Amino acid sequence: MEIESGDIASGVTLRLLQSADAAALSAAYVDNREHLRPWEPRRPESFFTEAGQRERIEGLLRLFSDGGVVPFVLQAADGRIVGTITLTGVVRGPFCSSSLGYWVAADRQQRGLATAAVERVCRIARDTAGLHRIEASTLLGNTGSQRVLAKCGFEPIGTAPKYLHIDGEWRDCRLFQRILHDHDPSL
Repeated sequence: MEIESGDIASGVTLRLLQSADAAALSAAYVDNREHLRPWEPRRPESFFTEAGQRERIEGLLRLFSDGGVVPFVLQAADGRIVGTITLTGVVRGPFCSSSLGYWVAADRQQRGLATAAVERVCRIARDTAGLHRIEASTLLGNTGSQRVLAKCGFEPIGTAPKYLHIDGEWRDCRLFQRILHDHDPSL
């Protein structure tokens, strides 16, 4: 899949994850460890190392090659990674859907960056990947992400009890979807 990178907001570029991103991604996770803790699963210490990120990136890029994942990074003009956004569980055929996950660095909050990134990835999912829909979930109290999804045309579709194991506990989540098009998936 050929995906062009480009500026999305405030001098930040959305681009595909690369093998060379291990050190920068490790630094981003270390810098944002406490910021992300309430919203993510517990991570082993190795996750925060360059070697741990290199291994993770290699796995994501293999899945990308197989068509099951589309991993992006948000890169600031100074080269720092200030977030990620990923389409996971890409399914073709009559479902033609994927799940969306993202985060933005603590020092880049409230600048429209998440909204711009989600909107761009939705266009890529529709125009390049040919997906029909994208689903997303948020913890019930994550009103910031819920606002981002609403701004980007996602609609709430329900609540899932004990849906994700986040920060050491099974958590209830609000589920959202965005329909991207109604074309026949065989075309």
